[in-house]
Amino acid sequence: MDLVRCPWAKSEAMIAYHDKEWGVPVHDDRVHFEFLILEGAQAGLTWELILKRREGYRKAFAEFDPARVARFTPARLAKILTDPGIIRNRQKVASAVTNAKAFLAVQKEFGSFDAYVWRFVDGRQIDGRRKAIGDIPAKTPESDALSKDLKKRGFSFVGSTICYAYMQGIGLVNDHLVRCFRHAPDGRRS
Repeated sequence: MDLVRCPWAKSEAMIAYHDKEWGVPVHDDRVHFEFLILEGAQAGLTWELILKRREGYRKAFAEFDPARVARFTPARLAKILTDPGIIRNRQKVASAVTNAKAFLAVQKEFGSFDAYVWRFVDGRQIDGRRKAIGDIPAKTPESDALSKDLKKRGFSFVGSTICYAYMQGIGLVNDHLVRCFRHAPDGRRS
């Protein structure tokens, strides 16, 4: 019997992402930082393209260590912009450093980025209970609130749509369709 998946999971890379990561609650600050950077890089592009370049991003951005990225110099950023393993957009690359500094400030204030971000869903995953792909919104009041607060804290490339994709990716929201084998609460496999 074939597994029923969300209809967007078609390629090998997207199926692997769907089956192992998307919607699984994250509590690791490095993974939070990775997804913030990758979601910002994805703006205007496809997630599949970003997944194909994920290893390039890991190498270019110090395995997503925010303390290291926050110390990147203009010379280091110039070198990163020559790397074909990432999306070479000057604003997106520069935002990684800005966001790393803001990320560290959030960690200092809240003890962890994880503690900060889960507040936007009252510490519990929101189950969207979506029946069709058309039922999944591009943004929600929670992503609006997260976006607004991140911007206030100095983050960039964190519009509400990017924040909602981030919330889905790191499991603040479960938007697997109810017929999908991955829909079980809290990202567990059905």
